[in-house]
Amino acid sequence: QALELGVPTMQPGEVSFFLAAFPYAYGRPGSREPDVPPEAPLLFEVTLLEVRDGPDPQPLPPAVRLRLGSQRRERGNFHFARGDFAAALRSYRLSLRALDGPAAAPPGPEEEEELREQRVKCLNNCAAAELKLGRAEEALAACEAALRISPDNGRALLRRGQLLAEQGRDAEAALVLRRALELDPASKVIHTELSRLAKRQSPPSST
Repeated sequence: QALELGVPTMQPGEVSFFLAAFPYAYGRPGSREPDVPPEAPLLFEVTLLEVRDGPDPQPLPPAVRLRLGSQRRERGNFHFARGDFAAALRSYRLSLRALDGPAAAPPGPEEEEELREQRVKCLNNCAAAELKLGRAEEALAACEAALRISPDNGRALLRRGQLLAEQGRDAEAALVLRRALELDPASKVIHTELSRLAKRQSPPSST
């Protein structure tokens, strides 16, 4: 993240040194490859050779859009694993920009399916990051966007059901969670969520 913040301030041909505290480097856990100790500050020496305009994902061939989308989603996963959820969310949104919109050429059936799958993965990741940032409404919107693409996506159904239950929308939550259970009858998490809802909806016993 230090380079993402620092490099845009440079001019072509400039050499800069960036001293990055651990939240802007490899985070609290550090890294195995490269070998970076936990909570280690890093000193970067950067030479900016040239500046190019970033690729516009819209007119690119489907295969290139898929590659860009995957790279940006993996970058988001990197940030998420290190607890930088805002940076993760930015990367996931950039991934969606690469995956969405018209292409330079129509995708083939396999490419179209892969584009759909990557969009759903990215939207689910957006929902997870939004939740970590305490934004339940935005997380719910991301789940619903994923379900518009893939109505039977189990991960999105479960998270949507949980979020609806947290909002007190128990009847809607139960419908969503029952559908998730139909798709994954062995899920202990879904059974637990439905049991919690049933207890909340049942009238208190008289003494």
